[in-house]
Amino acid sequence: MASVVFMRGVNVGGHKTFRPAVLARELSAFDVVNVGAAGTFVVRKTISQAALRAELKRKLHFETDLMICAGRDVLRLVADEPFPRTPAGKDVRRFVTVMAKPARPVPRLPVRKPAGDDWQVSVVALSGSFALSLWRRLGRSLVYPNEVVEKAFGVPATTRSWDTLLKIRDLLEA
Repeated sequence: MASVVFMRGVNVGGHKTFRPAVLARELSAFDVVNVGAAGTFVVRKTISQAALRAELKRKLHFETDLMICAGRDVLRLVADEPFPRTPAGKDVRRFVTVMAKPARPVPRLPVRKPAGDDWQVSVVALSGSFALSLWRRLGRSLVYPNEVVEKAFGVPATTRSWDTLLKIRDLLEA
């Protein structure tokens, strides 16, 4: 079964920089497809998570957290349409945060930061290792889904837009 790799904290602010397209070419034996610049890859050939993790660590010149999911888990998440009643648009954006492991214990949802009606991030649901959140920009100070999920659930995580998950679905179904 295919896998999906989500790297944490790469190509941000000049730290842990690399060229994802080059890495995908170096891993062509596993039919790896790069998705954007944030360190997201679809691995279409079957390989164990342990072997894939070892291969990625061997190729990278820095340490980073790797969240590796079975492709079927991503397909199931997208098929469930977890944001059916949430209008997307310039005021509200949908995000998925991939956690290193499922949160235990699970805090009461939604988790909102800041609390109250002026929230910028609202974590609305959990599905296994995926935290689903809404983000809206209010004012000058910004709060992002990744920092809210990591603090609320106490696990390393990395966040991607819902549109990225849809691209991953398309690659897995191709």
